[in-house]
Amino acid sequence: MPPSILLIGAASDVEDWLRDPAFLKDAVVDRAQGSVQGLRLLRRHAYDVVVTDRATAVDEDLALLQEMREIRPFVKVVLLAPTAAPEEVIRALRAHVFAVFDAPFDAASVLDMVRLAISESEGRQGIEVVSATRNWVTLRIDCRRLTAERVLSFLDQLRDRDIADAERADLMLAVREVLMNAIEHGGAFDPDQVVEISAVRTARAIVFYVRDPGPGFRIDELPHAAISNPPDDPAAHLERRQRAGLRAGGFGLLLARSIVDEMILSERGNEILLVKHTS
Repeated sequence: MPPSILLIGAASDVEDWLRDPAFLKDAVVDRAQGSVQGLRLLRRHAYDVVVTDRATAVDEDLALLQEMREIRPFVKVVLLAPTAAPEEVIRALRAHVFAVFDAPFDAASVLDMVRLAISESEGRQGIEVVSATRNWVTLRIDCRRLTAERVLSFLDQLRDRDIADAERADLMLAVREVLMNAIEHGGAFDPDQVVEISAVRTARAIVFYVRDPGPGFRIDELPHAAISNPPDDPAAHLERRQRAGLRAGGFGLLLARSIVDEMILSERGNEILLVKHTS
């Protein structure tokens, strides 16, 4: 069957994005004018994903989600809202919303999350909120790339408004590299394994902490990674990776270290701190 999407709200550019053949070939997109019609359509059809009205507030969409789950307990929702304060993003996380975005909406980011929601077939929540406040969020996530992408999207929505967009994008790239390294090498992409990630905002810094379930490592014992290269041979690890039959890459930790102000590893090597000073 072709993928099916329920979009709630008046006609908008979001509908144009979803109906673009370049997005998902043969995707069926139904649009409901409002929540009442949306619930009616949901009773008739088990959509792969529901995209909420871009004009409604987060809490209004979360109330609608409760009603939708009485009809379809495992419905996946990509929530769009005019604004999304950190506390609202946290409430969306606790409610197991698949992803949340506030205006102005980036088409590529929204469509990526819709695509991931459609591809999610395991019925896993994937993300557990251990604790969450505006300045300190701790999550446990299963070791799937899909879940990592969702977490990165949520963390980006918890962005600090006093940090330039370009600087924030670089910081999130560093977090991505470390998190993907944790689920790949520490968790072996095993969905039954768990990675813990915390995002902490202090008065003078942004700190990310990642802990994976693996045996850990020492940087001086990673000849296949770029971070171990001598200064005069920045590509030395590529030959070692080829000999070991590894895919191209190995730049993740080096890239992360070049972006943040401090990168600190635990003695065991399965925990890492990224620190970005803000003042």
